[in-house]
Amino acid sequence: MAAGAPVEEYPQEIDEQLTTFDSSANAVKAMLEKLMSLSRNDLVQKLDPLDQAKLDLMSVYTLNSLFWMYLVTQGINPREHGIKQELERIRTYMNRVKEITDKKKAARLDKGAASRFLRNALYEPEDKEFKKAASKKQGKKKII
Repeated sequence: MAAGAPVEEYPQEIDEQLTTFDSSANAVKAMLEKLMSLSRNDLVQKLDPLDQAKLDLMSVYTLNSLFWMYLVTQGINPREHGIKQELERIRTYMNRVKEITDKKKAARLDKGAASRFLRNALYEPEDKEFKKAASKKQGKKKII
């Protein structure tokens, strides 16, 4: 602060909240500066299409969230503004990307391995006496 500048006083109860907000705002500023310092083409070339979509959605959601906060600071209710619908639309796309990611991570069923596993798990060795008795019965039926 400049020397001799009037200092606005505020309630001490919100001092911790303001300090936390200030550090969070500085962290967001640092991240945005880092992101903006990179060329978009350089960044996109290193990513696959799914990661590109995630980056784009994250960027759009961040900008819209910052605009939401701006509206609040100006005394405008963002719930009555078009930004609410835009954020909901972005969340819908984020959920779609999450579903695609989850499908890629989901375990795939190897039908051959599953059938071998079941066949071996259900296998019971035949009793020799039972086998002999069954063959004698079949032999008698054939004779008759």
